Amino acid sequence: MVHPLANLVITGACGGLGRAMAQAALARGARVALVGLDRSVLDSLAAAAPGRCAMYMPDVSDGAAMQAMAADWMARFGVPDAVIANAGVAGGFDTAEASDLAVFKRMLEINLLGVAATFQPFVKPMRERGSGVLAGIASIAGRRGMPGNGAYCASKGGLIRYLQSLRAELRAAGITVCTVSPGYLRTQLTAGNKFAMPGLMAPEAAAEAILRALAEGREQLVLPRRVGWLSNLLGLLPDAWHDALLLRQPRKPRAGEAGATAIPGLGAAGAAPQPSSDKAAR
Repeated sequence: MVHPLANLVITGACGGLGRAMAQAALARGARVALVGLDRSVLDSLAAAAPGRCAMYMPDVSDGAAMQAMAADWMARFGVPDAVIANAGVAGGFDTAEASDLAVFKRMLEINLLGVAATFQPFVKPMRERGSGVLAGIASIAGRRGMPGNGAYCASKGGLIRYLQSLRAELRAAGITVCTVSPGYLRTQLTAGNKFAMPGLMAPEAAAEAILRALAEGREQLVLPRRVGWLSNLLGLLPDAWHDALLLRQPRKPRAGEAGATAIPGLGAAGAAPQPSSDKAAR
């Protein structure tokens, strides 16, 4: 099935992958609901396409706020062709640290619950129309747990399973559910990483690949493809060998450490920096 992608909803639209997708969609003449947390970035995106955008700044894990956003968008522009649940956060995690439990909770709220809250208002309208695309930005990290990154891996692993379930539920209704699993993207969320990032990819290239895949009706996309192959090969190793290999790598910075990125809504519990809406893998 070919999808027109003339009407899109994109969360996490203020930086990294989300911003690149919004820019690419707007350049193609699409109407785009810009959902993010940085008003200045939303303003700059909307200024490039007057009359084809609306800006929203909800907490994606707040179901009522997401329903209000969806209702306003559909009243203005109709049921979207595609909803891209891209908003997410990343950060290191240490189970031994009590403060990190708040990090785990908030990461699940944004990365997992936030996707369900993003999709929920659009499922019935798409089902009634008999078409639509729901795309969740997961991660290669969701395929296997990595030392020091348990919260992020858990959130993305859970997201992959959720999208599988949703795909089975909606296939007969003509709704395509796409799982996008990027590797490492060159954005703010990976800028502080000290470990190897094979296949590091520009967000603009990833955005073009994602929009093309959604237009083609694909259900799975790994970016770049060679990172998926590498992940599959590493998955063939015995767990002890795989763990030993990963333990040699530096850990991802935890909230409050140098190089860490912000987790919106975390507050003082995780000693996080100020919120940012940038989104990337992984």
